[in-house]
Amino acid sequence: MTTENHTPPPVRQLRLVVETEDYDAALTFYRDVLGLVEREVVPSEGDARITILEAGRATLELSNPAQVKYIDQVEAGGQPSARIRVAFEVDDTEEATRDLVEAGGTLIAEPRETPWRSVNSRLTGPDGLQITLFQELDRPAG
Repeated sequence: MTTENHTPPPVRQLRLVVETEDYDAALTFYRDVLGLVEREVVPSEGDARITILEAGRATLELSNPAQVKYIDQVEAGGQPSARIRVAFEVDDTEEATRDLVEAGGTLIAEPRETPWRSVNSRLTGPDGLQITLFQELDRPAG
């Protein structure tokens, strides 16, 4: 259900927080290779580090177990997904997948067209985060 309400939403931002052992590798992977925009580096004490990267519009996708099983079959040949998986919309799934694998990602499933007209691939980032890349085929690139 969607609403056409013009009052500001009570939630202004969705932020996914990921702990990573190799901070520099994760920063390179997500910022430099995937292309997320660095919005803020938060000062911390000692060797503590945090960088906030922007990934465009944030949404929360809720799926029941039957849908997850279906997505896993379509997107990854039946390989089960992690309970939490992050999906990034890109202009070219094949190129982005190749670049992320070269930057330390582990390929789970090659790019493939889905019944919902997107090209999806699945990887694990260097920090262990499971990632889906998707390219909407009915949307102009850019």
